[in-house]
Amino acid sequence: MVVVGGGYAGVMAANRLTQRDDVDVTLVNAREAFVERIRLHQRLVGSDDAVVDYADVLAPRIRLVVGIVDRIDVDAGWLVLTDGPDLAYDHLVYAVGSGSAAPQVPGAGEHAYALTSLEESERLRGVLDALAPGAPVVVVGAGPSGIETAAELAETGRWAVTLVCGPVVGPSLHPGSSQVAADRLRALGVRVLDGPGSRVSAVGPDRVRLADGRELASAATVWTAGFGVPDLARRSGLSTDRAGRLLTDETLTSVDDPRVVGAGDAVAPSGAPFRMSCQAAGQLGAQAADTVLAHLAGREPQPVHVGFVGQCLSLGRREGLVQLSHRDDTVRRSRVSGRAAATLKEAICWGTVAQLRFEARRPGLFVAPAWFSDPHRAGTVAAAARAVEPVR
Repeated sequence: MVVVGGGYAGVMAANRLTQRDDVDVTLVNAREAFVERIRLHQRLVGSDDAVVDYADVLAPRIRLVVGIVDRIDVDAGWLVLTDGPDLAYDHLVYAVGSGSAAPQVPGAGEHAYALTSLEESERLRGVLDALAPGAPVVVVGAGPSGIETAAELAETGRWAVTLVCGPVVGPSLHPGSSQVAADRLRALGVRVLDGPGSRVSAVGPDRVRLADGRELASAATVWTAGFGVPDLARRSGLSTDRAGRLLTDETLTSVDDPRVVGAGDAVAPSGAPFRMSCQAAGQLGAQAADTVLAHLAGREPQPVHVGFVGQCLSLGRREGLVQLSHRDDTVRRSRVSGRAAATLKEAICWGTVAQLRFEARRPGLFVAPAWFSDPHRAGTVAAAARAVEPVR
């Protein structure tokens, strides 16, 4: 068995596959340490390094191969690596995750800094550390990543931080929660720009231009507006959706090859992907492993079931926001805020890694009951079936 990708979904899947003693599991990842992506904004200011040794989260008998997969040879059952020998597989878990989407705004690709990988965070941290005290820093994008980054930077008091939101702060939040987040950001000293005209139209080396013509001085521009997935599946001739996610059926099995099973951000079951999040990734990783184990045992794998409980945002180290949601990921009016939310967010960050540790020691321990899943999934799949156009 080979798992491609060592994030939340990939590690969960690899650990769970060790339930069978007669299965050899190899995890292929681009770096030799597990990265807590939900802590990368903390790495910028040194409040956490966002890195965990794989020995701490992987079952001991899993083989770790540090390398980059250039192509999947589906016909031969081989992985072609860019910097190492090819790897054979009998079953493959495709868990390559997500990263920064290529910005479509002029100048953003050249002059803005993304924050979705360890390497990107290190590059940005070096840039920030070199700035003079009080230098203007512009964060673009007011989703969870943008909000958390702006708050983390502003709390240090080292830079003058502006958050460019587009129409609204936290578009995935309930309006009441959005206001809580905006108020906290302003209390930290963040200049919050939202409403009509507050979209970025161009990025230069020392400024950001908005759609309404305003220009903002920026010694460093942080780009958090949007995520994308690697194009490995598409380059390998596997069917994907238009965003490049691997197309699978509802058991997470590739529509092209039953030996390939998808998990995490880069998979689109029935053309209806779940929100990119570690919350979904852990559940999908576990279920991808269960699907592989079912194939090996000659059993019919079960349909995917993923449920959500909410979104957790840190607003600096002392306060936070937990937006509660229905199981289908639609928001509720309910929320937790302030110091209690900060404590809860920290517990959840710790818990995501602890969950991987527990699964490494007792594979099969993690269970997401079917009753917890999205009750409207069938309708979502039906709508997607009418709209999806496979890309190869």
